[in-house]
Amino acid sequence: MTEAMHQILVIEDEPGIRNVLKVLLEAERYRVIQADTALRAEIETRSHKPDLLLIDLGLPDADGLTVIRRVRAWSPVPIVVLSARTMEDQKIAALDAGADDYVTKPFSAAELLARVRAALRRNVRGAKQADTLKLGEVRLDLGKREAHGPAGELHLTPLEYRVIECLARHLGSIVMQNQLIREVWGPQRQGDSRGLRVCIKNLRGKLESDPRKPRYLVTEAGLGYRLRADEEP
Repeated sequence: MTEAMHQILVIEDEPGIRNVLKVLLEAERYRVIQADTALRAEIETRSHKPDLLLIDLGLPDADGLTVIRRVRAWSPVPIVVLSARTMEDQKIAALDAGADDYVTKPFSAAELLARVRAALRRNVRGAKQADTLKLGEVRLDLGKREAHGPAGELHLTPLEYRVIECLARHLGSIVMQNQLIREVWGPQRQGDSRGLRVCIKNLRGKLESDPRKPRYLVTEAGLGYRLRADEEP
């Protein structure tokens, strides 16, 4: 049994397969939402904020890859593809679009449930790891949105917290500049890097002991930014 009532959005146009997935997932105590088109999938994702998307690529109104790319423009939700497409290049295309895993039809119920559990575990573990950060003498609690340095509490704006939260979800890894802009400012600001540069400069002024030689909020030239953190003692 699952410990929490995770909510899963099943995006599948075949009613028979959709019902099988619903019964299978509900037997494991997941809450299931359903969508049979790409348009409905985007609406349900935005309105319900599910914990995981289980998506078929062959949708009647658009390719499932389009849905994955659109969701990835604003959300890090785990996405598991369930598709009859078995060619390697098709799997690579789905993963490159932003999917976390790929299960081919016909599928084993045990394997599918294992993949779902693994994707949910990775997501929860990543969120927990990124919740509290130690950057030298600065401590950040992203859950409470609190920051403290040697002189006491530090004031970070909501925008600055969103940038740090995005970087913290990929702690130690490069986050592309365009991804940061999409997730923090929205896809309508794509290509507008000035606001991001100003925000990074302000964050370094608050979090780094020497903002001119940043140790934690690092620029990766031509790519984006990387957040590093100290290990807790």
